[in-house]
Amino acid sequence: MKHEGMNVFIVEDDQSVRDALGLLLGLKGYPVALFASAESLLEAYLPAWRGCLLIDIRMPGMDGLALQRRLLDRGCAMPVIVMTGHGDVESARAAFRAHAIDFLEKPIDHDRLLAAIDEAFAQQAAQRGAAEARTRLGELMGRLTPRETEVMKLVVAGRHNREIAELLGISARTIEVHKARLMAKLQVRSVPDLVRLCLPSSDDAGGLLRD
Repeated sequence: MKHEGMNVFIVEDDQSVRDALGLLLGLKGYPVALFASAESLLEAYLPAWRGCLLIDIRMPGMDGLALQRRLLDRGCAMPVIVMTGHGDVESARAAFRAHAIDFLEKPIDHDRLLAAIDEAFAQQAAQRGAAEARTRLGELMGRLTPRETEVMKLVVAGRHNREIAELLGISARTIEVHKARLMAKLQVRSVPDLVRLCLPSSDDAGGLLRD
């Protein structure tokens, strides 16, 4: 299933709306979890959850914007889709400042809702892929000796073998050996691949060489 491992967590105090959304998304193949209040979701929340949140703004007790902020404080990286029956510019701005990916007014346009959920799932998958890449890169970097790490930084900085040899006080031949070993450990075949692996990227999967 394309949504395996991801859920839509619906937080809506109106039972009829909550059930209707749950039925719609369930029929479309999206796993759902339903909550009648912000407090009930926070009580059940687990950091391992994956997917997205579909949150109503106006609810008794804690409102949807406050829930967004509380989840951010807990380190929740799940994308949020906000929905409301009383949309206004300030509420929309607050939602987007808290990293909502869409702001939907009721009655909900089903096509727009499904598009927003697909965007949210894609964003979540990208975040997860970047985190896995960072973990993998850290494991690979941990295999290098201190000398190999020195050589790697200088190679990525654009230094040639003879320059590196002079800077480190060793022979160019020894630099070649270190370079071959570190590239094997990092599982790259060329210097451009090494640079791509080590320098900061837009999703921050790389960048372990930043000072």
